[in-house]
Parts: sequence; structure tokens; C-alpha cells
Amino acid sequence: MDFDLNDEQRQLKDSLERLLAANYGDLNKRLSYMKEPKGYSAALWKQYADLGLLAVPFAEEHGGLGQGLTETMIIAEAFGRALAIEPYFATVVLAGGALRHSGHGAQLNALVPAIVEGKLTLALAHQERQARYDIADTATTARADGKGGFTLEGEKNVVLHGDFADKLIVTARVAGGRTDRSGIGLFLIDGKANGVTRRGYPTQDGMRAADVTLSAVRVGPEAVLATPDKGLAVLERVVDEAIAALAAEAVGGMAALHELTVEYLKTRKQFGVPIGSFQVLQHRAVDMLTAVEQARSMAYFATMMAAEPEPRERRKAISAAKVQIGRSARLVGQEAIQLHGGIGMTMEYKAGHYFKRLTMIDMAFGDADHHLRELARAGGLSTKTSS
Repeated sequence: MDFDLNDEQRQLKDSLERLLAANYGDLNKRLSYMKEPKGYSAALWKQYADLGLLAVPFAEEHGGLGQGLTETMIIAEAFGRALAIEPYFATVVLAGGALRHSGHGAQLNALVPAIVEGKLTLALAHQERQARYDIADTATTARADGKGGFTLEGEKNVVLHGDFADKLIVTARVAGGRTDRSGIGLFLIDGKANGVTRRGYPTQDGMRAADVTLSAVRVGPEAVLATPDKGLAVLERVVDEAIAALAAEAVGGMAALHELTVEYLKTRKQFGVPIGSFQVLQHRAVDMLTAVEQARSMAYFATMMAAEPEPRERRKAISAAKVQIGRSARLVGQEAIQLHGGIGMTMEYKAGHYFKRLTMIDMAFGDADHHLRELARAGGLSTKTSS
């Protein structure tokens, strides 16, 4: 497998890294963006649009660039390194993925141009309080009104960037029991529709989320993105691609945190010499680097396998990647904090911010322990996915 980037991909990587270095090089800028009305930089979001980032995964026929998972990986890794907080993951990867995989031509034609221009943000509202990591566990209901439309009732929790999203893509149960794998539909609703209540809050990693309550929210037939017979399949595909993107973001964050730690070891002095001259600390820095490279390899694997059409094989590969990402993130984060000492925990220094983001990535869509159990239950990686 050739992992070298082509000329266009290298240009994307270089352009984005320059943009992020100029806008996130100083931690104070990130802290100031967090205080803006929507919790991120609206001006920088417009620059993402101008650079074409928001168009990357959408088909050309709908107004996008028609690029693939490798480009998404490049963007996610750069965002992880910079600790970017704009809702790219929520709008383009999660909700945008649901929109793409639903295959709803009319909605794609209507929404993608506005997304690409940076004028429309989306959020995927799927997580519920009782569900833990089971994405099929859906108590929110959608009752048919006999005219092709539905009435939605229920609650969604920790909707990433859901507090200010213009549109919400909601999973709701049309038929079956709460944990049945069939009967789940995907619905597009306006964030300010009657019956929608959103309680926004900051998350530990500097992002934003919201708890969303749906009370007699009525939608027409045009709002049905995925019917109950294929809703869960669409959601699972989206989550697998999202985990691949998070793996790449984690690698960017871990690599930057390792570099930050090594630089600290070179400059912090004790007993009149840099602490990096102590062999035991050098060994710990090498352990960090090894963990980063292990994670990088699995992030590449996840990017490759996220395009696998066979759900079982794809899911096993994604779980394997999530296990390694979680383990590496914990080792790199904990070592970085310990090697920095007290300064690593302060809001004025980047190390703690990286650790918080890496911890949230580990927990998203199932932590390392959860995915290890899932992988064991599925029989481990097969020859097909490990070749």
C-alpha cells in the first residue's frame, strides 16, 4: 500500500498547515475563539470555505470537490495538531456524511452549496442518555402522520456543535423496540423548528455540544433522509468514517504533544542541566514516539478500511484502530503531563489542552476497552483486513 501523497494532497496539507499555524500558533487565539458567540472563529470558518475544505467529500454533481477519505484524513490530522475548534467534524464528517450516504438527491442539491460556502452548519443528533456506545439504542420516536410526514418526540445528548447548527440530522425510531437494529430513520429538521429546544454548553476539550429536546416536531416527507430499512446502515457507515477521521486527528494531536514535550525536556533545567539529558526521561520520550507511530499506522489502516463496502470487515478494522488510538493517546497524554509537571495542567499551556482533546477522542463512539470487546466478539481481524 502506497501512503505517499500526490501533488494535490500535498498542496492541501501545506496550505492548511500554513493557515492553521497563522491562526492557532498562539494558544491565546484558541482561547479567544472559544469566547466568540458560537464558540469558534466565524472568520476562520469562512477561510475554510474559501480554501475548499468544506467541499472536500461532497460529489462534484452536488457542488463539492468529490475527494475521498485520504483528504479528510489530511484535514483531520492538521486540525488535531492545531487544536482547531471549528465544527468541521460535526458539519462535514458527521452530518455531512449522513447526508451523503443517504443518497437524498434533492436535499444534497439544496444543502451542499450552502455548506460549501460556509453559510450552513449541520449537526448529527443520534446519541441518547441510555444508549452508552450502542448506536442502535434509540428511544426517540417518529410517528407517521398518514401523509408521508412524521412527528418526532425524544431527547438527544451531547450533540456536537448542536447548539448553533442551522440544521439537525436526527435519528428516530419508526418501528420496533428500543434496541432493535431495524426501524430507525434519519430526519432533517431545522434547528429553530417549533418543538426543538437546545441547551448548549462547552465540553472539556474546548468544543461545544448541546442537549436537544424534540417535542411534537413535525416534518414533511422531504425531510426523510433515510427510511427505517436503511437508517442504521447509513449511521454505521457514517460512524466508521467519523472514527477514521478522529484517529487522524488524534495522531496530529499526539505528534504535536510529543514535539512539545521533547522541546520542554531540552529547555527545562534541573541540577544545572537540561532534564532531557537524563536517560530515563529520554526513554520515556521514545516510548511516546513509538506510541505515536503505532497510532499513525492504525490511522492509515482506518482510512483505508473506512471505504470497505462489507460492513463486518470494515467494523472490525475500525475497532482495531480505535483500540490503538485510545491506548496511544492515554500513554502519550499521561507521559506528557508527567514530564511537564505542574505546568502541563494549566490553561495557559497547550499540553493539557491536547490531553483533554485526546481523552475526548478516546471516548467518542466507544473507548478503547469497548472496541477491544467488540473486536474480540467479532473474532479479531481477518486475513483479508490485515493483509
